[in-house]
Parts: sequence; C-alpha cells; structure tokens
Amino acid sequence: MILLDGKKLSEEILNEISQEVLERKNKNKKIPHLAAILVGNDGASETYVASKVKNCEKVGFDSTLIRYESSVSESELLQKIYELNLSKDIDGFIVQLPLPKHIDEKKITEAILPNKDVDGFHPMNVGYLALGIPAFVSATPNGVMEMLKRYNIETEGKNCVVLGRSNIVGSPMAMLMSKNTNPGNATVTICHSKTQNLKEITSKADILIVAIGKPEFISADMVKAGAVVVDVGIHRIADETKKSGFRLVGDVKFDEVASKSSYITPVPGGVGLMTICSLLQNTLKAVKNKYDV
Repeated sequence: MILLDGKKLSEEILNEISQEVLERKNKNKKIPHLAAILVGNDGASETYVASKVKNCEKVGFDSTLIRYESSVSESELLQKIYELNLSKDIDGFIVQLPLPKHIDEKKITEAILPNKDVDGFHPMNVGYLALGIPAFVSATPNGVMEMLKRYNIETEGKNCVVLGRSNIVGSPMAMLMSKNTNPGNATVTICHSKTQNLKEITSKADILIVAIGKPEFISADMVKAGAVVVDVGIHRIADETKKSGFRLVGDVKFDEVASKSSYITPVPGGVGLMTICSLLQNTLKAVKNKYDV
C-alpha cells in the first residue's frame, strides 16, 4: 500500500506557485489577489477559510477575508459580490459554502463572474468542463486529478467508481475521469443514495473515489484488492482519548481498507490539502488569463 500523501504534494505545488509569484514580482507583473466571503461562524468553514488565507500568504498572494454575520441579507451579499466582480484588484473570489438557509446558494453562485469563479462552481464553468473547453475546474476534483497525475497512477481503460453525485465533487469528478486526457480515459460509474447492489459495484472498481458524506461508510468488503482509493470526505467524530474530544475521519474506514489498497489517501492529510492548492492554481490562472495574454 502506498499513501497518496496530500501534505507532501501540496508543499511541492505551493513551492511551484510561490516561485511563479516571485517571478511575477521580479517582472513587475500583477500579483494574484484572492478574496473570500465567510458568512456566520460554522467551525468547518472557519477552518477552511483560515487555511486558504494562510496559504495565500505562504505563496505570496494578496488576500482579503470579508466576514458577515449569519443574519446578513441575500441582497447585501449580492451587492458585495457585484463589487468584487467590478474590482480590478481582486482576481478571483469565493463564497464559502454552506450559507444560511435564507440565502439562495444557486443565486449567489450564479452572481459570481465566471472569470473570477476560482471555485469552479458557476454553471458556465461547469458547462465548459462538460464540453471540454478550458475553464476553472471545481477545486476538489481538480486536486484529485493532480494527485493521480503526480503519482503516475494509470487511469486509462480502468474501471472507476465515483460514490456521490454532488455538483461540487461527484459530477465534475466523473466528467474529468471520463475525459480523453491523462489522467482520464477511465470507464466511469456514478453511484449515489438510490444505487442498488452498491457493494457489488464498488468491489469491482480499479479506482474508487468516495464523496458520499458519511463517516467511515466504505469498509474492506466493499473494495477490490489492489484498488486505488481516494477519500474526499472529512468528518469530526467523538473520541474521548483525544485532547480535543474528537478525531477526523473520512468516508472510508482507513484502517480496514488501507491494507487491501494499492494506493489510498489519508484523512486528514489527503484530498483537502490538494483542494486548497487547486484554488490557488485557479487564482494564478485567473491573473494570467487577464494580464498575460
């Protein structure tokens, strides 16, 4: 079993981005500026955004964090998005999800200009991905593809099962794995909550990508011997042996499945770190698209 080490890869990618930013500075070119809007005080969202800001600093990006109380109105949030769309200084921005129930996430996502949508959630970017037109790809699936590429994992002709069909992970992940690219060219099956004979399907996968949002859902009997297992999930579960009172787990029972896998991602230290790298890569790409053509 080989660990797909997101920590090691992310450091490698961040160093590459940092070098590009340094070269831009030396040539007096525009430095990438990423903004993030955070609504409320959801613990997981706070952690994600703090990590994004920290990594911006690490690679030499400018960053701006805009905070709102969970009571913020939808119109006020839309007004701020309009301002960021018009800002010449902001190259890309994200609105951290989930949002409070009184705010329409679809409306917020569609309000972001596609060329500043570095999260890759805008319908136009998703549509471009489906058509094979260069666009911002959703950060988590893009991070998984980067991981497969850098570990030289053979995907062509392989049987790939994606567990989960969200617009953020599962659906774009399936599209990317089926594209005529490397990595890609896999035969892809999408499974979800209504799939019958799930174990029968997952146990035939050469590559199993799990984004179902259920802690430790995948057990060893659901995995083919020698499979590549990519765990996108991350959850806090109670653990009295830990000082914090909890531990982080994924959608896969790591201890059970690891010994059966050829490659597997840990949680934490796997896909999550690659997601942040993809976000920064998209922001750098946004600057190049605007200023380096």
